[in-house]
Amino acid sequence: MEYILKTNALTKSYKHFKALNGLSMNVPKGAIYGFVGKNGAGKTTLIRIICGLQEPTEGRYLLYGKRSTDPKGIVKARRRIGAVVETPSIYLDMTAEDNLKQQYLILGLPSYDGLQEILKLVGLENTGKKKAKHFSLGMRQRLGIAIALVGDPDFLILDEPANGLDPQGIVEIRELILKLNQEQQITVLISSHILEELSKLATHYGFIDNGRIVKEMSAEELEASCRKCCRIEVSDTKPLTRVLDKMGIEYKILDEKYADVYAELNVSQLAMALAKEHCEVISMHERNESLESYYMSLIGGSGDE
Repeated sequence: MEYILKTNALTKSYKHFKALNGLSMNVPKGAIYGFVGKNGAGKTTLIRIICGLQEPTEGRYLLYGKRSTDPKGIVKARRRIGAVVETPSIYLDMTAEDNLKQQYLILGLPSYDGLQEILKLVGLENTGKKKAKHFSLGMRQRLGIAIALVGDPDFLILDEPANGLDPQGIVEIRELILKLNQEQQITVLISSHILEELSKLATHYGFIDNGRIVKEMSAEELEASCRKCCRIEVSDTKPLTRVLDKMGIEYKILDEKYADVYAELNVSQLAMALAKEHCEVISMHERNESLESYYMSLIGGSGDE
């Protein structure tokens, strides 16, 4: 597999605190890589290092095969990156078009070729003379992504792109990211704590905790890990426990009435066995373990960011 980014034991220390602590990760070419972690886990620090805004204390990384220790090579590789780090860098008193023109000038591009195509791509082609300060938060986020697309990057890094957006804004950002990935073949690294939304986008995941990657996996591997189960409501879970133990079935008792069963069940057989134990089945329905619950099982602690 070809990788856009590979990091090897990256560490970033601030006096007695390590924001990154031997972090190793691999972003495949063509992926939408969901970078998942709590506040303070090290997500933004890693992004700032890759973008050249900070230097690692230890360790190194490869970007398009160029070593971070190769000054000329890594600068050239970074020209293929577009990034929105923390908040979009936009000029609020400028129009969307003028914001993009400013970025063309900053990058030293010889003309404004492709500018209107970028505005159309992010859905801002009809904003005319409206200044960015009058844009909605979602429009500003899309303008930030438009600015990141100047220079035709093929690797886009987005730090919490849906943060603070209303449901419509979240949908617009999701559709834009999918379009960039599928139609423009842009590899995307997304740092996010909105796990439900990320699960609608990501093809690969990296779970970070305390400055380390605790797990990397594909969306298919995650789906397999987020096991299906059957949630059963019964009159009493004590006899259910005895019956399931006899059947050799894996389960988890939730309380006196509910249990999750991790197996294909013969409903008639189970109901008959429970009836002998004077236990009644009240309801049954299939459930999937969510990305959030899987993430919490990996790192523990609070899931809030």
